[in-house]
Amino acid sequence: MVNKTLDPDDWEEYRAQAHKMLDAAIDKMQGVNSGRVWTPLRDEMKYSFQEPLPMDGVGVEAVRQRAQDLLAYGVGNTHPRFFGWVHGAGSSSGLIADIAAAAMNANLGGRDHGAMYVEKQVVAWVKEMFSFPDEASGLVVSGTSMATIIALKVAREKALGLENRKSGNAANEAGALVGYCSNQAHACVARAFDILGLGSDALVQIPTNDVFEMDLVALQTAIDKDRAAGKKPFCVIGTAGSVNVGAIDDLSALADLARAENMWFHVDGAFGAAGVLSDHVRPRLGGLERADSIAFDFHKWLHVNYDAGFVLVRDGEAHRATFSNRPAYLKGAERGLAAGNPWPVEYGPELSRGFRALKIWAQISEHGTGKLGAAITRNCAQAAYLAGLVEAHSKLQLLAPAVTSVVCFRYIGGDDLNEEIVIRLQESGIAAPSITTLNGRSAIRVNITNHRTRFRDLDLLVDEVVRAGAEFKSKFAG
Repeated sequence: MVNKTLDPDDWEEYRAQAHKMLDAAIDKMQGVNSGRVWTPLRDEMKYSFQEPLPMDGVGVEAVRQRAQDLLAYGVGNTHPRFFGWVHGAGSSSGLIADIAAAAMNANLGGRDHGAMYVEKQVVAWVKEMFSFPDEASGLVVSGTSMATIIALKVAREKALGLENRKSGNAANEAGALVGYCSNQAHACVARAFDILGLGSDALVQIPTNDVFEMDLVALQTAIDKDRAAGKKPFCVIGTAGSVNVGAIDDLSALADLARAENMWFHVDGAFGAAGVLSDHVRPRLGGLERADSIAFDFHKWLHVNYDAGFVLVRDGEAHRATFSNRPAYLKGAERGLAAGNPWPVEYGPELSRGFRALKIWAQISEHGTGKLGAAITRNCAQAAYLAGLVEAHSKLQLLAPAVTSVVCFRYIGGDDLNEEIVIRLQESGIAAPSITTLNGRSAIRVNITNHRTRFRDLDLLVDEVVRAGAEFKSKFAG
């Protein structure tokens, strides 16, 4: 039998196809400021991805063409009028980095190779960003959901002792662990409690004040009540940029409380923590530098292409002790390929890890933190501008303060009408806001974590919301 590899038979043909794909990708990025925001995938293309498992391949040209055909059918977050949820807009620097990362095909679980030093550089930069000590540790992960699991596992083992890694929660004699977050915290926190075996009921959701920040009096009351009931409060989770309205909890006060109560202080900074680079947001983040752990995403307000999250832990030794498990086949060495210790696998659950760090390094290296921070400041100014447009219009109502980059408002009318407005804007391709619920009412939610958004895009959005509201108001009058 011929020893046939998976490499091309004709490298020049492969090179030609790769160049076509690269040109198409650059054309897509260059033209992203125009056209539709979101385009639904055509039915025939949906059906084309419902084929049986192929026995024979179709070749590189056919694959390139199919991939190229998909370029027009993304979620739309690269467009300047994508306002739904909290998606970063990406940048061209990620394209070059991903080409290099794909060619290297490096596994960053461990060992001593070039890619590992890029990630170490990123970790050092993140420590500097957040004023963490040298002995802190960090890990590039898929996103804040995974970062939260890692951080809260360190917090759990800190509360119960490392023996818990073997005996599990069932052997806990210290009382049932309980943690606290605001009712505006991201759902990934409750999911982490579930995955870690604590149970989502062990996460107490604290009410918020009139600007959607955690109520500190209610928090202290809940902690005292749980202690009296024989439970063990072990962590408090502050939010730096809530997903609903972009609110930032009083992180300094939470840091004080956590220290007084001997609790772990974790900050969910999925998009808002990046505000440390912004002159506008940084003053609101006082106390972030005192956190025991921070989870955040580079792929949101820092516009690294998906996916690129990060977990930062103040106590690097505790972090490593929580995950380190080096069986014989992962034995380290002082020299050779098994050097480079400690390995990233000792700081998280994954041994197989892609080279995400390269696109993070490329983004920061190409643009610098000054330019990235200025883009964040501009987004906040745009949010304030949009809030002003809403307040000035008789048909619109602002539902929450625009403290960072999120603006929640409604066309004066029923919930069904506002939900229809959002769907029609998405389907028309004009803009892509999303819907949320605030104080029991549907809100048109506009998040501006997009370096391509222009002020005129917000003028157009308001005009189209008002136009759609007037058009459909009679239909939803009941």
